[in-house]
Amino acid sequence: MTLTGAARIAGIMGWPVAQAFSPRLHGFWLAELGIDGALVPLAVRPEDFSTVVRGLMKAAFTGSSVTIPHKEAAFALCHESDLAARAAGAANLLIFHRDGRIEGCNTDATGLAASLREDLGPDFVRGKVAVVLGAGGAARAAIVALHDLGAGEVRIVNRTRSRADQVASALAGQVGPRLAVYGDWPLAAKDAALVVHTTSAGMKGAPSLDIDLAALPKGAALCDIVYNPLETPLLRRARTAGYRTVDGLGMLMHQGVPAFKAFFGVEPKVTPALRAHLEEALRAA
Repeated sequence: MTLTGAARIAGIMGWPVAQAFSPRLHGFWLAELGIDGALVPLAVRPEDFSTVVRGLMKAAFTGSSVTIPHKEAAFALCHESDLAARAAGAANLLIFHRDGRIEGCNTDATGLAASLREDLGPDFVRGKVAVVLGAGGAARAAIVALHDLGAGEVRIVNRTRSRADQVASALAGQVGPRLAVYGDWPLAAKDAALVVHTTSAGMKGAPSLDIDLAALPKGAALCDIVYNPLETPLLRRARTAGYRTVDGLGMLMHQGVPAFKAFFGVEPKVTPALRAHLEEALRAA
């Protein structure tokens, strides 16, 4: 659509940024809602990040989404932040205020919680055991999402146990579920209702995570936050074995909702048409 001089402009910063799907996501909503605006992909080197942020503010951008590797640097620039950003020590959404303040959010947690509610129901993990695979920023966001969903216990499993210990220590007291670190996957999987995989294993071009799914109870579900490919090898194995599965595309779509509202002033809807649009783009990628 044609932009005017009154268009609301936001960015998405990453290095690289070509793989980001946010421009397609926001572009769909902008066209659907007839909004005069754009989300501009910005390839920003790490050493230039803070300078670019200040430049965007001076250029009257409404804000910017943030992807790898800038989420921690984005958080460091914030004057205020939400619980998920503080818990993760990372922000994937920067909102620029006219008085010069930068508000930081981590919408990965809200996006994941919304996706799990949609696919599994609002009470699927309430009071139950969930397992988080990984110990990075995405794992922290997943723990906040499980807090929002009322999980009773979250077991963290990571190749490097010390990193898992750090995550548990950082979030203890900030979230409701009991946090426990497990070095043994089969033991962690016992009586788990849900497993959330948060690492890059299984991403397009990356080796898949190799775990024994037979350790899970039959009624369990498995979520992989990777969305390219849409069905990772891990999800395919889980589906074939009879477990419920949740792919990462729902999280991507739902985490974009608060960003779009902050940038363009309208709350969009996650619809089957949006999913079909993004699935088509993934097949062509």
